[in-house]
Amino acid sequence: MPVTGFKQSFIRRVVSPPRRMAGLSLIELMVAVALGLIILAGLITVFVNSSAARNEIERTSRQIENGRYALEILSDDLRLAGFFGEMNPAVANETLGVGVPGALPDPCSTTVAEWGPALYLHVQGYHNGSGLPLTCTAATNIKTNAVATTNPDIVVVRRVRACAAGVAGCEAVDPDKPYLQVSLCATESPVTPYVLDLGAASALKLKDCGTDAARRQYLVNIYYISTDNEAGSSVPTLKRLEFMADGTIGRTALVEGIEQLNVEYGIDTDLDGLPDAYTADPTNYPAGCSPCASVTNWRNVMTARVFVLARNIEASPGYTDTKTYNLGSVTVGPFNDGYRRHVYASLVRLVNPAGRRDTP
Repeated sequence: MPVTGFKQSFIRRVVSPPRRMAGLSLIELMVAVALGLIILAGLITVFVNSSAARNEIERTSRQIENGRYALEILSDDLRLAGFFGEMNPAVANETLGVGVPGALPDPCSTTVAEWGPALYLHVQGYHNGSGLPLTCTAATNIKTNAVATTNPDIVVVRRVRACAAGVAGCEAVDPDKPYLQVSLCATESPVTPYVLDLGAASALKLKDCGTDAARRQYLVNIYYISTDNEAGSSVPTLKRLEFMADGTIGRTALVEGIEQLNVEYGIDTDLDGLPDAYTADPTNYPAGCSPCASVTNWRNVMTARVFVLARNIEASPGYTDTKTYNLGSVTVGPFNDGYRRHVYASLVRLVNPAGRRDTP
C-alpha cells in the first residue's frame, strides 16, 4: 500500500539526518569572557581587601600586645622597687652604716662604695631624658623628639631579687654580679649591717648566728626608649640597662614599637604612705625650687603613673596619623606618618616603701 500524505511526511522527518550543532558566535564568546573577567575582578578585590584587613588586624594586635607588655614590665618592676630582703632603708632614723646621699647617686656606677648610699633611693628618674650621667655609656641611641620637653623619660628602679641565690629556682652566686647580704645576728658587730658587693662573699649570719644570711642579687634597672631594636632596624624600642654577667652595665632590648615613656611620681610629704602631690620631675619639685630637696623627694615617691605610647611596627597603607596623644603632663603629635598608635597607662603603688609607712 503506497505511503502518502501525513504518514509520508512523518517518515521523511524521522529518517532525515540530524542537523549539525552550531557553535557560539563571536559576540556570545566576548560577552562570556567579559562576565568572567568581571567575576574574577570581584574575587581579586575581595581577596585583596581581606588580605589588607587581615594584615592591619595583625599589625594592630601586635601593637596592643607590645604596648601592654611594655606597661606590664615597667609596672611589675616599679611595684617591686625598694625590696631589699631583710633590710629596711626607708625609715629616716634607721642607720645602714652609711648616710643618706647628699646628691642623687649615679645609677650606672660600678664602684661598690657608691652602691650603699643609693639603697636609700628605691626609684629615680630623668624627666625628658635629661641629666643621665655620662657613665651610662651603654645607653646608646636614646630617642629624642623635635620638642625637647617631650623627650621620653628615663626610669631607674633599685631592688634585689625575691629569691636567694643558690636556693631552688634561683641561680647560684655569680662572682661578677652584685649581691646584698644582711646580718640578722644580734651578736655580730659588722661595720655595716649588710654587705653589698660582687659575689657578696662575706658570711653574715641569720638570727641563729650560725646560718649564713641569704644573698640576693642587687638589681639596678634603667629603662629608656631607643631608636633601634638591636637587630639593625630603626624601630623605637624599650630597652633596659642592667648588671651583666661580666660585672659591667649592659643593655637589653625589651619591646619593639614603644615610642614614648612618661612617668608622674606621687610624693608622700606627710610620711603616711599615701601620695600628697604628683610631679613629672621630683628632682625639681616644687617648681622653681632653689635649692631643691631632690634626694628627699625621690625617697618620698610612693606611687607612679606610667604612660606608654606604642605604635605599629609597620606603616598602614593609605593612613596618616593626625592625632595628638596625651601622656599625663606631656602631649605629643601629630606625627603625620602612616603608623597607628595607642596610649597605655597604669597607676602603680610602690608597695615596699609605701607599705613601710602604712599605719594600722
